[in-house]
Amino acid sequence: MIDKNEFFRQMTIRICSTLDIEMALQRCYLYLTDILPSIYDLSLIFFDLELKQGGLVAEVIEGQCGDSYRFETQEFFQNHPQSAVQLRKLWRDLEKVTIINHPAEYALFQDLYQFAGSFKQASPDVSLFMLRLELEYERLGILAIAAQGRHRFTQEHTALFSLLNEPFAIALSNALRFHEISAIKDALVEDNRLLRQELSAPHTIIGAEFGLRQVIEMVQEVSALNSPVLLMGETGTGKEVIANAIHASSTRRNEAFIKLNCGAIPENLIDSELFGYEKGAFTGAMSRKTGYFERANRGTIFLDEIGELPLPAQVRLLRVLQTQEFERVGGARPIRVDTRVIAATHRNLPEMVKQGRFREDLWFRLNVFPIFIPPLRQRPEDLSDLTLYFLKKKAEEMILPVPEIEAGTFARLAAYHWPGNVRELENVIERALIRHRGGALRIYPGDIVPTAAPAFRTTPTDSPPVSLDEAMAAHIKSALTYTDWKISGPGGAAELLGLHQNTLRHRMLKLGIPLVRQQKQSKSHGKI
Repeated sequence: MIDKNEFFRQMTIRICSTLDIEMALQRCYLYLTDILPSIYDLSLIFFDLELKQGGLVAEVIEGQCGDSYRFETQEFFQNHPQSAVQLRKLWRDLEKVTIINHPAEYALFQDLYQFAGSFKQASPDVSLFMLRLELEYERLGILAIAAQGRHRFTQEHTALFSLLNEPFAIALSNALRFHEISAIKDALVEDNRLLRQELSAPHTIIGAEFGLRQVIEMVQEVSALNSPVLLMGETGTGKEVIANAIHASSTRRNEAFIKLNCGAIPENLIDSELFGYEKGAFTGAMSRKTGYFERANRGTIFLDEIGELPLPAQVRLLRVLQTQEFERVGGARPIRVDTRVIAATHRNLPEMVKQGRFREDLWFRLNVFPIFIPPLRQRPEDLSDLTLYFLKKKAEEMILPVPEIEAGTFARLAAYHWPGNVRELENVIERALIRHRGGALRIYPGDIVPTAAPAFRTTPTDSPPVSLDEAMAAHIKSALTYTDWKISGPGGAAELLGLHQNTLRHRMLKLGIPLVRQQKQSKSHGKI
């Protein structure tokens, strides 16, 4: 006869002996095998059918810790619709103690074993004991004990194992909370890593004395304040660099600088990413999550591509800007933050306001201190410094020596219109380094595929598009003109277009382009 008080004391000591839930469960398993030698599996399981999720928090199989995991019960419901109904009913009607001395007779358990993997190595002749775990009238999960053979569990076992609800429910709750805290901690660690990286990185802005001088003056005017800033300019002009400079020069420089690309997040996830969510707010919300605004508290949040924000999210963003308050998704308690907002866009927001695609009140709220960043073609005086900067940076990244630049390069770069701006220049230099085979570095803007027209396009065309052959012929002729009709060899049109010389000649013949430049016939001006 086993003393109940001693059993409860020994099991409680073991389940509370360590914060490692798997090790604690293993110690309980070893103690239980002295009472019931046929035990081979001890599992701590959580279920939340409202969230349609569950998981194996810890498992010990034949004395060894198994792999814990989580699974979407929605997948189980889809694959086993009849068993899904039984599972919901089982969870709803589950008694405090349930003994099934031959689970193989139940299709539900066969499906569960196959899906979840628990007890899958066991023979069909097993006995299963399940203790419903609840804490403060909330059902958390199950303590499952499996033994080899049928009819292994008796009423004496029921009386003993029923004593374990409270210590094992607390252990399960602590394990779930620990998982939630670990996720929050990981997010904070990542924020701190990014912050340290931002703080340690040099904030020298190329062009501060020339093409971006006015921009830098405006940055110095607004950085010490808490006013929102709107950065406008074409794609690739360096809006994020200016946002970094504003934060680094502000009184919030030692706090978080959180970046979010509004165009990179699906519309149905915008709210949960910006404002976070409470546990149970929707399917899959296993624990509370802090949003970007909450993580940026006392710091700065950079909302890139603000023009991509859907209208419903614009309403909630406006409220945060006005009141500095929001609620998490699924929450009712307002959360107050002190967050400085820097927004950026390459779109024409006033035009979007006229079209009803951007809220006028949000535009007025963001447009407190607008800064326009000029495109690269309007600041050619910065090209040489930018080229040298990217050349050194890319050479270090690629572990290459910094080569000398071919004479005439800067004049050639200044003559190009740079539709992709600074980002395009960086890519051009990287490609030039990849293709460099010694000697002076040759940098040609045409080395990359022509980029799309800039976003601020104001001269639409009504002309029909030309055929593909006509476009290809025009492009090849442009390259031939640039190289003075030199087809092969270094600096030839084939190298410029990234083609083999024979391939280029074949295409020229096909498109009716002469292989040798035809001399223009001079007109006679003699007297008759």
